[in-house]
Amino acid sequence: MIPFSNKETTDYYNQTLNHYTLWWKLSGAMALHFGFWLPGTKTFVEALRNTNREMAWIAEICPDHLVLDAGCGVGGAAFYLAKNFGCNVTGITLSQKHLDYAEKSRQSSNEKDLIVFDLQDFTKTTFRDNTFDFVWACESLCHADLKTQFIDEVFRVLKPSGKLILSDYFLSEKGIEDKNRYIRNWGESWAISSFITETNFLNEIVRCNFRILQNLDFMKEILPSSKRMYLAYLFGIIPSNVCNLTHNTSRFVKTHYLSGKHQ
Repeated sequence: MIPFSNKETTDYYNQTLNHYTLWWKLSGAMALHFGFWLPGTKTFVEALRNTNREMAWIAEICPDHLVLDAGCGVGGAAFYLAKNFGCNVTGITLSQKHLDYAEKSRQSSNEKDLIVFDLQDFTKTTFRDNTFDFVWACESLCHADLKTQFIDEVFRVLKPSGKLILSDYFLSEKGIEDKNRYIRNWGESWAISSFITETNFLNEIVRCNFRILQNLDFMKEILPSSKRMYLAYLFGIIPSNVCNLTHNTSRFVKTHYLSGKHQ
């Protein structure tokens, strides 16, 4: 597979922002991730917020911490962390549309002085060595063509006692085989060049002198969101194809609905 460039990844998020707004309750949770359906969860927005809550609880974030949100999207995690923990958060993204969305929300936020957003590549940032107490990455690592570049950069910008808290997708053994090209087709619909196995990722983490404190599996907790995405595909087949026939739709808008089928 030909790797997606930063521009193509940016195009994906710029072109599909309306889709996330419509199908992923963007105004309610400001999240582009799957969401954790924990015991007692009643709504999709609650599931999306659960992801931030669980990651922050596992990470043990405190008010005096400085957090880098690597691949911040529209800023949902940054607002959650600043509001609930009083910590300073810097969010970086490749998408100008996401940055504009996040910055508009920041201006009306009570925590705006704790939050900064910037347009940067999380594999080669402009931050000094040993800057952050935490690097937060929620379903963003997948967009790094070379995962090792992400890991090396995270290690560089973290303080010696710093932590990486990450939630993402990892290949299973069946995923490696991918006989029906489901994984590859899914990745192409989301501008993801490649996925990595859990074992290979953990090996790279250890290579870079990280110590693994926790490794948790949330596969069951994201399945209801996955099913929601499949329903979006089913309901989107006719309108998407009509739109593609009658409009000059952009590259990722044209095939975005198919991601629900592939995943």
